[in-house]
Amino acid sequence: MKAITQDRYGSADVLYLKDLPTPVPRADEVLVDVRAASVNAADWHIMRGEPRLARLDFSMFGLRAPRQRVRGSDFAGVVRAVGAAVTSFQPGDEVFGEGSGTFAEQAVAREAATARKPAEVSFEAAAALPMAGTTAQLLLARGGVRAGRSVLVNGASGGVGTFAIQLAAAKGADVTAVCSARNADQARALGAERVLDYAREDFATGPASYDVVVDLVGNRSLGDLRRVLAPGGVLVLSGGGVAGEGRTVGPLGLMLRGRLTARRGGRRTEIPMARPDARTLDELAALVAAGTIRPVIERTFDLTAAADAVRYLEQEHARSKVVLTTSR
Repeated sequence: MKAITQDRYGSADVLYLKDLPTPVPRADEVLVDVRAASVNAADWHIMRGEPRLARLDFSMFGLRAPRQRVRGSDFAGVVRAVGAAVTSFQPGDEVFGEGSGTFAEQAVAREAATARKPAEVSFEAAAALPMAGTTAQLLLARGGVRAGRSVLVNGASGGVGTFAIQLAAAKGADVTAVCSARNADQARALGAERVLDYAREDFATGPASYDVVVDLVGNRSLGDLRRVLAPGGVLVLSGGGVAGEGRTVGPLGLMLRGRLTARRGGRRTEIPMARPDARTLDELAALVAAGTIRPVIERTFDLTAAADAVRYLEQEHARSKVVLTTSR
């Protein structure tokens, strides 16, 4: 099979197409013919080994390159084979989820992190769901987002942000989106009641009026983020980072400070870590099939142009999702 791999840390220039053996699924895994795979910020973080502090996670990072040399985790495709313990799927099933090394013609994924793709949802749309949708769902849950709550989303135009706006609006929350002017109309169309252009308005100077602040960028201080929370409000942090900035510590510093002051001043800070699971994937797929939410895809690239896709996500600050497709 053809796959996008790397032998060293670096920019998207280190990615290249290579023929590799087709992976063999373990007992609890499925082997999938990949039809589409989406690009996430996690892909360029791992590709670059940044922030460098993250390399202390030796299960993921090696000395000179990631331990998993093929990038990608989100996928949608058709089951080719199943492991001996798999009971939910069989060859020919259309599925999506989070796997390992999905920038490839074939990839493996755990049964527990795989779900059926509804017939009315395209492979591209399904591939855009797993990491971003699961993360957005978890962040809102940990923030206690519900009808009548006011929610500020900083970084509202990215993959997680576009899902966060839609999911919060679907719950009946009042959503304020922070993004660039070029993405304002998109944010409103997705359900934001108000949009703040970060180049013209500093949300941190506003009143302490938000029940929940969801930060997806990591470019503001903890004080700035907590300052606009109403009494009893919740700040929810989720990584972020900008390519080329904060290469040593990056958003990890903000998250560490958030943990140390998690309940200061009557305001709570949550730093949840999303884990893929079939139930959440099923819930998201049902919402897409019903038209309640929609994956927003800005650009698609062929698998062979994966380096260009990652470079675009990094350098052009892509609005919403970037998706790779295979010719299979």
